[in-house]
Amino acid sequence: MTALTIRPLAASDRAGWDPLWQGYLTFYKASIASDISNVTFARLTGGAEPMGGFVGERDGALIGLVHWVIHRSTWNSRDICYLQDLFTAPEARGTGAGRALIEAVRQMAQARGCFRVYWQTHESNAQAQALYDKVADKSGFIVYRQPLG
Repeated sequence: MTALTIRPLAASDRAGWDPLWQGYLTFYKASIASDISNVTFARLTGGAEPMGGFVGERDGALIGLVHWVIHRSTWNSRDICYLQDLFTAPEARGTGAGRALIEAVRQMAQARGCFRVYWQTHESNAQAQALYDKVADKSGFIVYRQPLG
């Protein structure tokens, strides 16, 4: 097994990104129309939005992804970074890929002058929380959502 490479998500990664994105959606029992996935990928790779991603690559194959969104905050004059999606292929779990993807976002956000990186996970995702507890602090906040149609 060769070393893990973490690099920015590129437009040429679509074929490798799709199965990881679908794996992420399946994990969370979510379904998104293909036109939304198309818009999402274009936003992540187009360079015009305050968002992007990184991928983990090993032996020429993508084995993980992470997406991020930079936005303003009412709590600081500097921007904040939301780590929106993190997923590694099942065979890559426990190999350090998730930690490396989080670190890539942290370094990018720090370089952009953000004051914090934050993310959320489902309360049932114990495997991810075991990692998150090692690399970040739990905020104690509970997320509420109000669908708008």
